[in-house]
Amino acid sequence: MSSPTDAGSGFGSGYGYPGPPAAYGLPPAGLSPSPPTPVPVPTPVFAPPPGQRPRRALWWGLAGTLVASAVWAAAVITVPGLVSGGGTGPLNPGGYRVVDDLCGAARLSRFSQLYPAQSGTPYHYSTRHSALDDMYCSKYLKKTDGDSEYSSLFLEAQLHKVTDPRPEFAAQRAGLGQRRYRIAGVPDLGQEAYVGFLDDPSSIDRSWHYLTQVLYVRDGALTYYLSWSGSYQVGKTPPPDQDSIRQALLMDSRHVLKAIGGAAGA
Repeated sequence: MSSPTDAGSGFGSGYGYPGPPAAYGLPPAGLSPSPPTPVPVPTPVFAPPPGQRPRRALWWGLAGTLVASAVWAAAVITVPGLVSGGGTGPLNPGGYRVVDDLCGAARLSRFSQLYPAQSGTPYHYSTRHSALDDMYCSKYLKKTDGDSEYSSLFLEAQLHKVTDPRPEFAAQRAGLGQRRYRIAGVPDLGQEAYVGFLDDPSSIDRSWHYLTQVLYVRDGALTYYLSWSGSYQVGKTPPPDQDSIRQALLMDSRHVLKAIGGAAGA
């Protein structure tokens, strides 16, 4: 999978996790963000919305590239066979299947209750390959239409057909811990699952806090993440309730996994 490194990117060819919000925010009205550039450590880059401070987007984009690269390097050192593969035969998808529109399949009803207003147009893609099937979706939500603050959601599901995803999954969790994410295991969700939280104050204006909360799941040959990112300014806007975000990650992810063929509750 790829790595959310602080909210929306890629962790390496064929293993997607969200990465730092490369450009925290919303693309111009009516436009969808461009798909990730196919580089060794893909990081989707989204244009800042009208009125957003450019320096915030630039900072996130640079941080996303550097952090994701560092995590990938650490993963390769930790797991020597990460790049070379080493699969011994087809993996069993366990009932999971590719859908053409993950945004359509992912209702995200709990997040829609927390953030009823949608910003811009959701972006999605699905790809199929003999080694890996990949589904991706990004959405931007606000509490009200007139709200100037919004939250970004990134989700990705991958079906690994050749290479066992367990070593990369373990390396990703270790990498997040090294980057000071607060990590907690999640029981009864897939074969492995955990949530990570990061509060990253701006280096330019310490009153601004950029938040990332993400859920990772591995269930057999499937790897999945749902990442939320938002921000607040001390003394001007209240911080988002992290317990509510965590519950939304768990509830909505169970529904997404069921929608793409997983057992109820994954």
